[in-house]
Amino acid sequence: MTKNFENDCAHCPSGLGLEYPLYDDDLFWVVCDAHPLVQGHILIIPKEHIPTMGNLSDDAFKKYVDLYKKVKSFINAFYGEVGIFEHGITGQTVFHAHTHFSPFSHDTEEIISDKKALRRISSLEDLKNEFARKQKYLFFENKNQMWLVDTKLGFPKFFRDIFANLLSAKERANWKKARENQKLMQQFKKDISTLTDNWNKYYK
Repeated sequence: MTKNFENDCAHCPSGLGLEYPLYDDDLFWVVCDAHPLVQGHILIIPKEHIPTMGNLSDDAFKKYVDLYKKVKSFINAFYGEVGIFEHGITGQTVFHAHTHFSPFSHDTEEIISDKKALRRISSLEDLKNEFARKQKYLFFENKNQMWLVDTKLGFPKFFRDIFANLLSAKERANWKKARENQKLMQQFKKDISTLTDNWNKYYK
């Protein structure tokens, strides 16, 4: 494993991003997003401090694919359709790989309107190939279709801002600013509590 960055990384041990765990094993944490865009917002985070899921070893990536399916299945069962994204370095504000899953029913064209900026991929394994070639990517899944987005479009919080806007949750997009809003933080805790109860019903 690479160096432990727990003193300054939200997704390393003792980091605030790991405050609400749902599951962990030797390689990954699955957690409630501490500042959810919507109830049901979950992250998969590798325990190794690496920049993207495409940077995982082959064995770790197989485990990631299994967890990806596990989280997606849960959200489908409790919340309906799911939207998934990973900034893959481009647009990151926490520089430790993490994949976002949230209830989401909007059309792909609402996420990225420029079809020329989209490239459909057939499997998660394509992320490893993309990272090997370019050392970065923008990835999302919607309506059970996986896409890479032209990284020239990327900016900090790229997908988080887009998803927040479509979910009518603009006030939740900037998680650092949201931490200053006591009322919003209380709502986050309610959302996280309900999500945790639902996860435990489904998997325990």
